Amino acid sequence: MPFPSLSNMPMNAPALMPARLLLIEDDPLLGERVQHHLAGQGHLVTLCRRGDEGLDAARGGGFDLVLLDILLPGLDGLSLLAALREQDGVPVMLLSALGDEQDRIAGLSSGADDYLPKPFSLAELSVRVDAILRRVRLERRRWHVPPEGQQASTRYGGLALNHDNETAEYDGCPLALTETEFRLLDALCQHRGQVLSKPYLYQAILHRSFGRHDRALDLHVSHLRRKLRAAGGSAQLLRTVWGQGYMLASELL
Repeated sequence: MPFPSLSNMPMNAPALMPARLLLIEDDPLLGERVQHHLAGQGHLVTLCRRGDEGLDAARGGGFDLVLLDILLPGLDGLSLLAALREQDGVPVMLLSALGDEQDRIAGLSSGADDYLPKPFSLAELSVRVDAILRRVRLERRRWHVPPEGQQASTRYGGLALNHDNETAEYDGCPLALTETEFRLLDALCQHRGQVLSKPYLYQAILHRSFGRHDRALDLHVSHLRRKLRAAGGSAQLLRTVWGQGYMLASELL
């Protein structure tokens, strides 16, 4: 794998405070290189080489980000992600040699926050890790202390959002949202009845620029729409406005 030599990597001070990272990777060389590189940036990195061990470690809690391979012994990465999403909203970045479009779609649809195909550069890995950690810290500050006049829990018809633990219910049925899905639903609720453009949602929710061939937002919308329908919401509750963006129909809440 064409991973750059660590000796040739610029060892700048990390832009963020140290974070607790869980790396689940069965390739010994890659695992040690990634662990060494991220630890060199000041992060605390726990390395697991089996999926079942990684799931136990992740469920122990306290991690700011999970870096997860897909092809793992003991338990594959997508099954691990599904089990983790049943009770934990920790951000997950998939690292996988399965890099074609369908594999990326499967990973993002399963609740991953990012997908980095192998082989990748350690420099790109660092940038993506920092971007997720920066978003997590901003969100924690945002939800921990609600703005003046804003309650921790907000209800929109049958839909209830709890900002303290980033959970949501529809007619009393838990939606089991990922962090990204919760942010997306929160934005749509705050602007219910209004069309939110894709460029706006990419910046506000995914914290990156919109690209014509980038389907990440579509996948998150599809996943959110499916969960709302499974809880009894109308098929027209979360609408696609072709050529414009997405809208939550306030009259159907």
